[in-house]
Amino acid sequence: MKNILYKGAVMTALMIPVAVSAQQDSTQKEKMHVKLGVYYNSHLNYYGRTDSLRSSGVFPMAELWFTKSLYVNAAPVFVHNAAQNLQYNGTVTTLGYLYNHNNKYSVHVYAVKPFYKRNSELVQSALKAQVATSFTIMTPVVNVTAGGDMKLSDHTDYGVTAGLDHIFRTQLGNNTVLVIAPSVYMYAGTQQFSKSYLQKTPGFLFFPGSEQTITQSSARFCVLSYELSAPVVLAKNKFQLILLPAWVLPQNLISVAGRPDLSERGGNIFYITVGGKITF
Repeated sequence: MKNILYKGAVMTALMIPVAVSAQQDSTQKEKMHVKLGVYYNSHLNYYGRTDSLRSSGVFPMAELWFTKSLYVNAAPVFVHNAAQNLQYNGTVTTLGYLYNHNNKYSVHVYAVKPFYKRNSELVQSALKAQVATSFTIMTPVVNVTAGGDMKLSDHTDYGVTAGLDHIFRTQLGNNTVLVIAPSVYMYAGTQQFSKSYLQKTPGFLFFPGSEQTITQSSARFCVLSYELSAPVVLAKNKFQLILLPAWVLPQNLISVAGRPDLSERGGNIFYITVGGKITF
């Protein structure tokens, strides 16, 4: 008898691409300001891994920008699926620093602290905290991004990110800007495993043998997913509309023969995040 239980790190799939929208925000100010928005995600997932209910989500977001670079935000998460209708599942908070040096390079450092309900069935609900950083070199041809993160759940897992994108920016009129940023990203990281099996001890003469459960823990580093996306931001004065279509291709899903309850669910997924926000 042998079981493999996936206990790997998880991270929220609910974060709006703050770096993309902030870099292209025509209303960005030096002084402290607030942004309020609401977003819809058609298929919540963690690197293509999903729950069994194909959940979608709605999450309002409040952002406080202390400067052009330093921000904090909070997003209550409301989940919709066959078992629940826009039920509150928790709140995700982020403290970050985003620095753009004359569109030559940018640095993004942030920490995420989610507060999920105990009975949340979202794959990413086991995440207790995450810290991450990324560095982007910007050129007229392509922007190159590399980053890393540490995720805290029952175990500590580490991840790396690598991506390419190109930003198309068009001035549509007075104070109106359209930005499209097609991109391709690769995500990799460690996965924690717990392996359990029965070990039998042979009997001796009239004494029967015995059985005991042996549990071993191990970890591996592998590619988690590839993702193609094309964020679209339409900004006019203090308003922004955001559309983020994405196609995620999960890799190295954990599969346990005869035990779908211990196996990861997932597959190639096309999903859309759409929303809007206003700056005060």
